[in-house]
Amino acid sequence: MANRKPAGMKSAVYGAIWSGRFDARTGSKAGVIRLLRLFLVLLRDLAYGQLTLRATGLVFTTLLSLVPLLALSFSVLKAFGVYNQIDPILLEFLAPLGEKSADVSKWIVKFIENLNVKVLGSIGLALLIYTVVSLMQKIEESVNFIWHVPQLRSFARRFSGYLSVLLIGPVLIFSLIGITATIMATPQAGLLLAIEPVGGVVYAVGQTIPVFFVIGVFVFAYYFAPNTRVRLNAALIGGIVAGVLWQAASWAFAEFVRTATQYAAIYSSFAIFLLFLIWLYLNWLMLLLGASIAFYLQHPEYLVLEQGEPRLSNRMRERVALMLMYLIGSTYRDGGTAWTFSDLTQRLGVPTYALQMVLAALEQGGLLVQTGDDPPAYLPSRDLGSIELNDLLLVLRTAGEEHYLGPQAVPVPAEIESILARVDLALEEQVRELTLRDLLTPTAPDATLG
Repeated sequence: MANRKPAGMKSAVYGAIWSGRFDARTGSKAGVIRLLRLFLVLLRDLAYGQLTLRATGLVFTTLLSLVPLLALSFSVLKAFGVYNQIDPILLEFLAPLGEKSADVSKWIVKFIENLNVKVLGSIGLALLIYTVVSLMQKIEESVNFIWHVPQLRSFARRFSGYLSVLLIGPVLIFSLIGITATIMATPQAGLLLAIEPVGGVVYAVGQTIPVFFVIGVFVFAYYFAPNTRVRLNAALIGGIVAGVLWQAASWAFAEFVRTATQYAAIYSSFAIFLLFLIWLYLNWLMLLLGASIAFYLQHPEYLVLEQGEPRLSNRMRERVALMLMYLIGSTYRDGGTAWTFSDLTQRLGVPTYALQMVLAALEQGGLLVQTGDDPPAYLPSRDLGSIELNDLLLVLRTAGEEHYLGPQAVPVPAEIESILARVDLALEEQVRELTLRDLLTPTAPDATLG
C-alpha cells in the first residue's frame, strides 16, 4: 500500500494538470492550471532542442548578415540625416558585454564605414543583399515553425515586407529618437526638468525606454512575422514577457561578464568575440520563447505534454469531420457567416495541424470548397441533400492512400479480407441513404437507426 500511494498521487496530479479543455474550466483554478501547463510545455520545448537549435541557426545567419544589414540601414539613415543615432543604440544593445562593449561597437561601425559597395560589383552587391534577406527569411521560418505554419508568404509579400522593415523601420525608429533628443535639448524642456517631481519621473522613464523599445520590437515581430493571423493580445503578452526576460538576461549576463575574468585569461582577445556570440544566442532565444508564449496563448489546445504535433485517432478524425460538416452545413443552410479556419479551430479546440489534415481530406474528396476571401472560408461543395454520410466517412478512411500505402500494398489472406469487407458493409448499412441534410435534421438519423 505504501508503494501505491505515490503513484496514485502522481496520477492525480497529472490528471489535474493535463486532463480536460480550458473552455470547460472557470475561475482562478483554470488560470493556475494554464500557467502550469504553459511553464511545463516551455520547459519541454527547450529540452526537446528545437528552440535552441533554431536560436543557434539564427546566430550563424546573424554573423553573416550583421555587417550588410547595418550597412544597408546606415546608408538609409545617412540620407535622412540621423546617422549619428545608431551608435548609442548599438552601445545599448552591447552593454551586457561590459567595458568591452565600446570596442565592439567601434569595430562594427569602422568595418561598415570601410565597406565600399562600388568595389563589390553587381554580383557582390547581390550577395550582400541576399545575406540580409536570408536573415529576415530565417526569422520568419523560425516563427512559422513555432506557430505550426507549414509555408512562407508568397515571394511578392516577402519582398515588400522585408523591404519595408529594412528601409522604413530604421528611419522611423531613429527619427523618433532624434526628435525626442531635440525636444529634450530645448531650453523649455530644461526648465521643466528642473521642477520636481517632473525631473525624477522623466529620468525614470528614460531609464526604462530601452526595455519598452525591446518590447515593441518583440510585439511587432510576433504580430507580423508569422504567416498567419495573430491576435494582438497574444503578441502583446508574449512581447512583454520576452522583454522582461531580455532585461533580466541582460543584467545577469552583464554580471557574468564582470565576474568571469577567467575567460579573458583562457581565450585572450577571442574572449569578447565568444561573449558576443553567447549574447546573440540569448537574444534570439528570448525572441523564440516569447513567440512560443504568444502561440500557446492563442492556441491553448497545443498545451499538451507529448512532444511533436498532436494527431487525431481514426475515431476522432471521423468525429471531427462530422462536426465540421455539421457546422459548415448548418451555417450555409441558415445563411450565416461562413466558417474560417481560425473560427473552426477556436470552436472545436483541435490542434491546427490535425484540423488541417481533416479539412484537406474533405476538400480533396470533393465535399468542401474554399471561398476566395481573405482569409478563405469553407462551404459545402454541393447541395446538402447530395452529400452522403457514407461518402464522407469513406473519404476520411481512405485519405492519403493515393499518395502513400493503399490496401493493394499490403496483401492479406482471404479470411482477413472477408472481415474487412464485413466491417465496410456494416458501416455502409448503418448510414445508407443518410445525407448531410439528414444530419442537420435531429430526428431523421435516430428514426433510421431505430
